[in-house]
Amino acid sequence: WRRRSTSSTSSSAAESLRFGYAAREFGKQGVQPGELAIISKESVAPYERPALSKGYLFPQNAARLPGFHTCVGSGGEKLLPEWYTEKGIELILSTEIVKADLASKTLTSAAGATFTYETLLIATGSSTIKLTDFGVQGAESNNILYLREIDDADKLVAAMQAKKDGKAVVVGGGYIGLELSAALKINNFDVTMVYPEPWCMPRLFTAGIAHFYEGYYASKGINIVKGTVASGFDADANGDVSVVKLKDGRVLDADIVIVGVGGRPLTGLFKGQVEEDKGGLKTDTFFETSVAGVYAIGDVATFPMKLYNEPRRVEHVDHARKSAEQAVKAIKAKESGESVAEYDYLPYFYSRSFDVAWQFYGENVGETVLFGDNDPAVAKPKFGTYWVKDGKVIGVFLEGGSADENQAIAKVARAQPPVADVEALGKEGLDFATKI
Repeated sequence: WRRRSTSSTSSSAAESLRFGYAAREFGKQGVQPGELAIISKESVAPYERPALSKGYLFPQNAARLPGFHTCVGSGGEKLLPEWYTEKGIELILSTEIVKADLASKTLTSAAGATFTYETLLIATGSSTIKLTDFGVQGAESNNILYLREIDDADKLVAAMQAKKDGKAVVVGGGYIGLELSAALKINNFDVTMVYPEPWCMPRLFTAGIAHFYEGYYASKGINIVKGTVASGFDADANGDVSVVKLKDGRVLDADIVIVGVGGRPLTGLFKGQVEEDKGGLKTDTFFETSVAGVYAIGDVATFPMKLYNEPRRVEHVDHARKSAEQAVKAIKAKESGESVAEYDYLPYFYSRSFDVAWQFYGENVGETVLFGDNDPAVAKPKFGTYWVKDGKVIGVFLEGGSADENQAIAKVARAQPPVADVEALGKEGLDFATKI
């Protein structure tokens, strides 16, 4: 197999998403038939991974492929398998790359096939951290599930049907924990969340922000157990999980357990072959690694974040999409001798569950200023938080914002306007952002 540009992955759907956006950009920039191949472990064409924890789990009118192939998540064209064929892009699916030799520009699959390339785009994403990795007793029981790719989502849907209206325990209080707890509750499960931290989403949320979401989830009937972890599991005669044992001695009945305790960037194929930094493959602003012609995007890339003048690694769908587009522009520009603007990324995170939706832009460091009403009982919640460092607003969180208001907080996070009086900022609230 020989391709002028080969995109390679060894893993899951997050990278599937990146490849979709990379392919679209190659299509825009001009790609000749036979120039580009996409290699993926998954059996389906690239799709929007966020759907797996949201629409895919709806009890009615659930999202299914081909409905959420990339690039519908950003309002773009839906790239069906036929699109790749029409563009002359080869989709090599159900193919796991197990060895990468960057010196000889050769990739080897689990089946023993070899692929050579001139340009390589690495989008291997992250692997899910599993409780079996730590030898947790009983963690191999049936219906202890994880969510990373579409096969995982299918297993979860099957378990939800088999254990209809049962008891679900969600281990982890981050993105996956919050979104899947909501999905399970909507499907009429008795849901308990378990996490060791003092509040949910601690990497982003302040205590004031978490106060709202924990209260809101409780009002929906979700039980929250904080300050402890799952230390073991019991199973029934069929091997199906039946009990979750907590470190603090409590015991929870369970028909399904969902674990969302983070991921690890999949960089193992390239160890010792490229420079690494902060757990990822070190790249320049065009996502080229220390090896010429080898690019890395998404979760695995540690890139220079221009806004903060330091290298960062970002795990989020927004950066996955944008880094893919930037890398392809750079690859095509290099071929034609042209230049590309530096990657100037503004960190952006969002989530939706039940009837609430939040967005965050910038950095969550410094002094925090809560504004609005974070009472979980309010009918139409709208509140937020500013992060102030060195006299400037550098991050903003907003629940219940309109499209214009969300645009306004993004502008604030990028502009980093000065703040003379932090107390006055709290009183001014969202008006401060909408005036910028």
